[in-house]
Amino acid sequence: MENNSDIVFVLHGLNDSLTNRQVYFTFALMTYLFTILVNLTLVVTVCVQETLHEPIYIFLCNLSLNGICGASSFYPKLLHDLLAERHVITYNGCLAQLFVIYSYVFCEFTSLTVMAYDRYVAICRPLQYRAVMTTQKVSQLLLLTWSFSLLEAAGGVILTSRLPLCGRHVHKIFCTNWEVVKLSCTDTTLNNIYGFVLTFSHLSQTGLILVSYAHLVRASLRSRSDRRKFVQTCLPHLVTLLVFTASLLFDIMFSRYGGGGGGALQALRDALAAEFLVVPPLVNPIIYGINLQQIRSKIFPNFTKSHT
Repeated sequence: MENNSDIVFVLHGLNDSLTNRQVYFTFALMTYLFTILVNLTLVVTVCVQETLHEPIYIFLCNLSLNGICGASSFYPKLLHDLLAERHVITYNGCLAQLFVIYSYVFCEFTSLTVMAYDRYVAICRPLQYRAVMTTQKVSQLLLLTWSFSLLEAAGGVILTSRLPLCGRHVHKIFCTNWEVVKLSCTDTTLNNIYGFVLTFSHLSQTGLILVSYAHLVRASLRSRSDRRKFVQTCLPHLVTLLVFTASLLFDIMFSRYGGGGGGALQALRDALAAEFLVVPPLVNPIIYGINLQQIRSKIFPNFTKSHT
């Protein structure tokens, strides 16, 4: 059994011909650049427009920055491997990718929970909104979001790094915690417990958000302005949450219980497993940018004026 730091993992899934991989490279590069563009556009727009210095837009900025982190944990390595003959990653590189990916995942869940809280206060307690969502409160929520997310990710990586490994083949196009844990030579009960605790914790966050939405729907029926506020800010948030949760659950279930397979089936599984790293970072800013009139009017002022 060799020292873990000397291990070089072999990634599986990119077994198409070079011609096909060149097509995939072009598509992946365009998607990555577009993802960065739309997220940065939203962030810069909110930063330079003082009228958008409101809690909901600041939280949306945080969501976009986290999306950039998530996309950047996946695309650069994928783009390299699409043009490389050997698809490998060092042990330390794998742990680094794990840390960034899971920091993104946990931050996404916590950010969506914070945004749900903000919408709950805005719609259900509008008169107290300014007093509750102060600049200090927003800063504290952002600090807690990133602190907890980084600590959770670090805990998982530390638990994984202590395991001696007896294999080097990762049956994914990127590193995931469970794929590395499965290569361990020793008992992984502690890793399993930690994983289930985190899964339950963040699924509970999803449940909490859905419960808050039941109150938001009831409250939004009171007036036309509340209904408009719900449609503009809450529906995109709900779509974002459901897309992210569904794609992440697929990856978790496939990693733990998915069977073997090859060819087109393996390619489909790889694509679906990577959905939580591809779809939310791309879709979130588009959904919010199109649906929120305040942001849309700043990004496309001429277009907005022509339709008013």
